[in-house]
Amino acid sequence: MLDSNEKSGIRDLAYKLLVNSRPWDAVRSVEELRREAEELPVGLRRFMAEARVKEEPLIAVANLPVSEDLPPTPESWQEAHRNEAGLLEEVVLLLCASLLGDPFGWAGSQGGRLVHDVCPSRGMEESLTNASSRAALNLHTEDVFHSCRGDYVSLLCLRNPDRVGTTISRIAAPDRLRELTALWDDRFRFFPDDAHFADSAEVDLDGRRFEWGPVLFGPKDDPYLRIDPDFTRPEPGDDQAERSLRACEAHLADAAERIVLEPGEALFVDNYRVVHGRETFTPRYDGTDRWLKRTNLIRDIRRAYIHQRSRSRVLS
Repeated sequence: MLDSNEKSGIRDLAYKLLVNSRPWDAVRSVEELRREAEELPVGLRRFMAEARVKEEPLIAVANLPVSEDLPPTPESWQEAHRNEAGLLEEVVLLLCASLLGDPFGWAGSQGGRLVHDVCPSRGMEESLTNASSRAALNLHTEDVFHSCRGDYVSLLCLRNPDRVGTTISRIAAPDRLRELTALWDDRFRFFPDDAHFADSAEVDLDGRRFEWGPVLFGPKDDPYLRIDPDFTRPEPGDDQAERSLRACEAHLADAAERIVLEPGEALFVDNYRVVHGRETFTPRYDGTDRWLKRTNLIRDIRRAYIHQRSRSRVLS
């Protein structure tokens, strides 16, 4: 947990960046942010550097600054973007996140923004997106469909009065899954999730482009993971792969944990070692609903440049 002096220093640094970068544009300012992150408290920088080297599955930072005059929770990311809601918190998240990796975005998700607003939206309650509320988000790898998916998912809580839980799970017993040899083979199709489509209801899953790959990969004794029950499919008729996939899902469900983020708390989830989700809740749309800021991080930004064939952090 940061102390009060560290918290004040981070707030001052974020304000300085905002004043010097008006109008605020995260894509334009991201390299300056990385340089300014060297001014963050040395204890925080050492903590994040050590966590990165050790590949810690979860990294938590508490007592980050949140505006005392925080505006009402927006009813959509478009409203948040239009009203520049939560800019201080956006900069705070980017500063801290840059100690682990480089932020990037997707052209088809929240307009290519580097930092997303996670808040319930009218009409999206049952969707499989972060704008949902009454539908649970199953444990999943973020952007499971792409080889250039983030190494970390970063979340900063601005408001959570109902204590809505973030669910996470990691492989608790590698030996159990190592026996499911199909999981290590390129026998699974990974599809883009609904957040990458403007009108997901009109797009059939089998009509989407996908990548082939394994569910488990990397070190045999401590494997990396790629799975999303809603957007991962084996080849039709591959019963062994289907059984192995369901066994993996059950294993992760059995090992699930619940984390309640409070305002000023940030969670950095290793997207290769941990799957995450969210509980259901009932939104009020009265300005007091749960509100997070989120950004995805990649440990080597050149992976994104190679994919785009340009020095762009917004992937198509």
